[in-house]
Amino acid sequence: MNDELNYAEMLEIPVETVTVRRKERKKKEKEPDLQEQLVQEVNEKLESEDPAYAESTPIARDTQYETRRKKTARRVRLGEFIAVCVLCAAIFLTNIFLPESAINTFVRGLFGYGTAQADERTYSEFTLSPVVNSTVDAELAVSEAGVLSFTSKCSVYSPCAGKVSSVNGAADTGYTVEVKHSERFSTIISGLDAVYAGEGDEVRTNIPLGYSDGEGEIRVMFYEDGSLLNCLTVDENTLAWS
Repeated sequence: MNDELNYAEMLEIPVETVTVRRKERKKKEKEPDLQEQLVQEVNEKLESEDPAYAESTPIARDTQYETRRKKTARRVRLGEFIAVCVLCAAIFLTNIFLPESAINTFVRGLFGYGTAQADERTYSEFTLSPVVNSTVDAELAVSEAGVLSFTSKCSVYSPCAGKVSSVNGAADTGYTVEVKHSERFSTIISGLDAVYAGEGDEVRTNIPLGYSDGEGEIRVMFYEDGSLLNCLTVDENTLAWS
């Protein structure tokens, strides 16, 4: 406005004739806030009881049922554990006191243990080893019945590998040992002054089975199916089937 008056005075125009126009500034309309508008619309719809915006109702849970279910599951697991323990204890005790009981027979058949095939080898399938050391000066003889005998101070060996099935006798009368080589074939050695193996022990041909002090006769007899074998030959200390 001042600039216009000054300009009018310069042109010598009466000030009264100058029309001053004021430019009115339009107030900038404030744009509505989108977030507030959205909140307002949601509130209006909630107030209108629109089913789509109805408040959700929490589902009530039966806590007593859940508790009962958990207790039942724990009881079932406990019962299963007790049953397994009882079964294991029964099998263990019957294995000790009743090895041939029905439950043991069933378990052996179920899991396949204890059902190994019996060794049915005959005497001819075994190779005989010396019953005395080669350094021992012992005279071995075979009777007409097939019994091997000798008298010497020495260690005595089993002629074939096997398992001791019985030990009888005493130190003053001499010991008798039976070695089972298979279900059918066995050896009996009598007259021993000492025995180095007990019933159920495994024996080998290179480990002494007993000892003779040389004062008594040692007798070695071979049996198959309970019958004394008479098919043995001796060449010095070497044994063979005839």
